[in-house]
Amino acid sequence: MRGNGKNANPAQQRNPVRTGPVKPKTPCILSDFHDPPMTKTSKKPQEPGHEGMKITVTKNGPYIVSGNVPLTVMEICNDDEGYCHTWREAKRYPVQETYALCRCGHSENKPFCTGMHEKIGFDGTESAGDEPYLQHPRIIRGPDLDLLDYENLCVHARFCMRAGGIWGLTEQSDIPQAREIAIEEACNCPSGRLVLKDKRTGRTIEPNLEPSLVVIEYPARGEHGPLWVRGGIPVVAEDGTAYKVRNRLTLCRCGKSENKPFCDGSHVQQ
Repeated sequence: MRGNGKNANPAQQRNPVRTGPVKPKTPCILSDFHDPPMTKTSKKPQEPGHEGMKITVTKNGPYIVSGNVPLTVMEICNDDEGYCHTWREAKRYPVQETYALCRCGHSENKPFCTGMHEKIGFDGTESAGDEPYLQHPRIIRGPDLDLLDYENLCVHARFCMRAGGIWGLTEQSDIPQAREIAIEEACNCPSGRLVLKDKRTGRTIEPNLEPSLVVIEYPARGEHGPLWVRGGIPVVAEDGTAYKVRNRLTLCRCGKSENKPFCDGSHVQQ
């Protein structure tokens, strides 16, 4: 069950939480930021925030990142039981005003583009469109928290599997430790598949993320994950329209996603 978050069955994740203190690794806040549907919102790009930061998808080519966006490589680390638990910064690149990141998966200098998309005839046609399933998450209701599960956004980061799984933890969210671990797991989900709402306030609980880009790596499984867009950096489509600005989302960098430009977990299924 710990191998694939997308296919996890909540009914099989209701084991009692383990005892012992657990300190959240990602600061989380009550927020009105989260608005899950990743659909194009207008024919005019949204004004980029964070002093001009934005990511532009080019036709059958790379992502053009502008506005001095910080770029790091972060690795998923397992706990002693083999569950994904923490992030480790493995590399931080010098800040550049503008740079191009590979999205075909064949660069000779990843994560940067080296023009291989032209040599291989990469078809980078965007297919995310106005997907109706993004409007209708599966909702798991608990005593203190509700979980909104946008399953199609799963990128197999697997932070959701620890301590019996976030689905069961949500149903035990009147237990302080279960609530704490559930919040930690949701806030570590890079794509925003898993979103918790505080039932008392009605507000979503979001990680407090620096506007930045992260290349996700998972050395324990030899997986090269997506680009993690953090802190509300706008993503603009090739035709000039803007996708919904979100606190966290993931962009495909293997070239195989069927939901381009977003990751759909195909890097795991190669």
